[in-house]
Amino acid sequence: MGEALLEIRALHKSFGPTRALGGVDLHVPRGEIHALIGENGAGKSTLLTTLAGALRPDQGEILLGGKPYSPRGPDDARRAGVAMVHQELSLCPHLRVDENILLGVEPTRFGLLRRKPMEERVRAVLAPMLGGDTNITPSMLVGDLPPASRQLVEIARALAQESLRLLILDEPTSSLGKGDVERLFTVLRGLRERGLTILYVSHFLDEIEALADGYTVLRDGKTVGTGRMADTPLSTIVEQMVGRRIDELFPRSARSPGEVLLDLGDLAGSQKPRRASLTLRRGEVLGIAGLLGAGRTELLRAVFGLDPVKSGTVKIGSHLGPASPGARWKQGVGFLSEDRKGEGLSTSMSIADNLTMTRLSDLGPWGFISSAKQNAVTSRFIDALSIRCQGPEQAVADLSGGNQQKVAMGRLLYHDVDLLLLDEPTRGVDIGSKAQIYRLIDEQACAGKAVLLVSSYLPELFGVCDRIAVMCRGTLGPARAVGETSEHAVLREATGG
Repeated sequence: MGEALLEIRALHKSFGPTRALGGVDLHVPRGEIHALIGENGAGKSTLLTTLAGALRPDQGEILLGGKPYSPRGPDDARRAGVAMVHQELSLCPHLRVDENILLGVEPTRFGLLRRKPMEERVRAVLAPMLGGDTNITPSMLVGDLPPASRQLVEIARALAQESLRLLILDEPTSSLGKGDVERLFTVLRGLRERGLTILYVSHFLDEIEALADGYTVLRDGKTVGTGRMADTPLSTIVEQMVGRRIDELFPRSARSPGEVLLDLGDLAGSQKPRRASLTLRRGEVLGIAGLLGAGRTELLRAVFGLDPVKSGTVKIGSHLGPASPGARWKQGVGFLSEDRKGEGLSTSMSIADNLTMTRLSDLGPWGFISSAKQNAVTSRFIDALSIRCQGPEQAVADLSGGNQQKVAMGRLLYHDVDLLLLDEPTRGVDIGSKAQIYRLIDEQACAGKAVLLVSSYLPELFGVCDRIAVMCRGTLGPARAVGETSEHAVLREATGG
């Protein structure tokens, strides 16, 4: 390995009795894109937050450029040339793009902002990222931008930092479409050629394989593997991540489609979808592919009653017509939102409350809830879903992203719904949790449930689904058996080709 820009030796960090880091070693050569890999709860977030200056380690040593590095806070880290882009964006939606990118380092004169130099500097930072796309301009309000554009602004803010030596990216592509991901990779490779060192975190191993030079794997707060990507098969990295072999990432049992459970006829929402027709049978998994903004999420929300239906028909079993979300739950329909923290979970409440909130009637008589019964039910799902937690009463906010997603999925299983509407169920989830969610989807289909799955990850759709339909600009195309189409054909249809 080459000369290290970042060197970490035997780093430890605990929060009370919980050990987050128990001996991390990391060697990141200068001018390299280095992947930091691990399941949710492996210690990645604690390590990154420590490097960004928001946490102090209990013991161990960090060297940056061969010198001891112990930032007293995020400002200290930035002055040392370290910038971090968090998975959860930290932008100010009421401010302009240029004001967000240069926040705290704005050029001023006599206390007034110098707009022209601001815009020129921001355009220079954004230009290679946008590839000629003018959908983002310095004067736009960040609150008016779609999620993918906000992610690019967040990354641009880090790149605008002077004397930048180490760029830390935590799941930077989780809200990006394929075109935006490719543009971002082009930018990152250009930065590497100019000598910038990048520490890259992603749950998408295909991204890491395409982008990274070297890698380090964390498990249970310790370094368990490191090496060069070119010399290491992905199966080895997966085994290092989970501590065991995953023989089958996409389980597919024999399924027998039954009666039609969901029937949509020319469904249209207030804006999207513009037109969507499909039939979904019991014992079947139907995938919805498409670009970001195509209307996939709006389709699921309209079916579940979260968004208004403008025209067309929705028939679920014997129930015909639009209905409220409460009515949908009673009809046996469950919805898993892509916005886990915003609307999928109440993070300040306990695991038990989140998992059982849609069916409290089984937890006690006359409207009373038996805490013992609620905790017993929750404990059963904690064991079944392998949720890493301290117990049913732990707040969901204290869990890793993958374990939060298991709680949200567990609510649908506890409610015993017949129709599962899943919107990006594995976004931000580690490989071990993904394999478990895929197994749950397969089990539900084999049990005679129907699954409508929205995903931006094509290998997931082809690995899990029986049929795939593509949405383009609000219009849903015909569903085809996975054996009768290809990733290339799906992408071509999604882009209007």
